[in-house]
Amino acid sequence: MNDMKSNSCVVVILTFNSANIIQETLAQALKVSQNIFVVDSGSKDGTPEIAQTMGAQVVDRVFANYSDQRNWAIGQISSQYDWQLHLDADEVLDEIAIAAINKVLNGNQSFNAYLIKRRDYFMGQMLRFSGVNPWHLRLFKSGFGQCENRLYDQHFVATCPTGKLDGLMHDKNSSNMAGWTASHNRWSDLEADQIMAETKTKDDVLQPRLLGDARERTRFIKSLYYRLPIGLRALSYFFYRYLFRLGFLDGVIGFYFAFFQAFWFRMLVDAKIYEKNLTKELL
Repeated sequence: MNDMKSNSCVVVILTFNSANIIQETLAQALKVSQNIFVVDSGSKDGTPEIAQTMGAQVVDRVFANYSDQRNWAIGQISSQYDWQLHLDADEVLDEIAIAAINKVLNGNQSFNAYLIKRRDYFMGQMLRFSGVNPWHLRLFKSGFGQCENRLYDQHFVATCPTGKLDGLMHDKNSSNMAGWTASHNRWSDLEADQIMAETKTKDDVLQPRLLGDARERTRFIKSLYYRLPIGLRALSYFFYRYLFRLGFLDGVIGFYFAFFQAFWFRMLVDAKIYEKNLTKELL
């Protein structure tokens, strides 16, 4: 880390086989800071080389889970930079978000941590209404933020009040259904394990609160979701995403997104939880 340029902010990006998007993500991130710290997890598609040619420092680290990877990165850079901005490899900042971040970094700041709104994509199309978890804490002063220790659906959390930034992070993942189903199959394992663990302990940092911020409200709704019977909760989730959250206004893409989120991903999580409980009973 000693060869990185001295500046007030560093952008931390996690990557794994992200060659199809990392150049676009880096091009926008460089408008915030020339200090880019990429933590790669053994990419074989040229991702590290692309990042290095664009001036990023790249380190390779075995991936355990997102929380572990993010908090390790925080530990590497916190003593060298006043501010840190954390992105996934497929999260592309728009010009409004870049301007808002630079305004904070130039001294116009009321908070030590900021939420940025994320815009989801599905089948390569932007979702205006159907997306999930729209607000994320990604910009904070060193020493004020960390990633909560969860297997899935982990968020950055701050030890101080947070503000909100204008603009969007465009989450340009899920370029096709094959990639979407493959990644969500892996994530369903993590979600099932997380839910099973939560029956034993309640040590989350980000607590579910109906009157909290957008992330806490989402977690509150999710806590209610898991109190519903299996089957009924997947159905209720579909109507929530497609009707209550106006997913139908995204057209056919909105329908498919709500359908596969509810009746494929969420139902798959339920099936794996059921399987784990059944296995425990048979032991």
